[in-house]
Amino acid sequence: MSKRSRIVGFGSAALLVVVGIGCAFAFSGGLGQNLAFGLVALGLIEGTALAFYEVGLTEDRDRDREQHAREAAADSRQDGPADDDGHPLARPRAPGPRDPDHPDRLSRPRTGLDRMRGRPRRLR
Repeated sequence: MSKRSRIVGFGSAALLVVVGIGCAFAFSGGLGQNLAFGLVALGLIEGTALAFYEVGLTEDRDRDREQHAREAAADSRQDGPADDDGHPLARPRAPGPRDPDHPDRLSRPRTGLDRMRGRPRRLR
């Protein structure tokens, strides 16, 4: 969003609020109150919408900057293949030791905790 369009957008929102307040003083009775309420509400809604739009544009720019940095890092890195997001692909692991009781299976270390479900973990 250019500086000029930002000034026009937020300026028109402020102008609606000011004109709405002016209508409250210029017209008496229900007409002035209704005009003031409508114009001030529109001005505040427009200002809020423009603020959220600016935040969204900033996030888009940051996301693009990160994407370009990630692509540049992937291009400069010669480690190996990468997936679509630029993360390196996992390399296959070497097989571990065989289970002595079952030679066709690989033995795995025990990864569970020394506790039952619902029991607190013991501190060592």
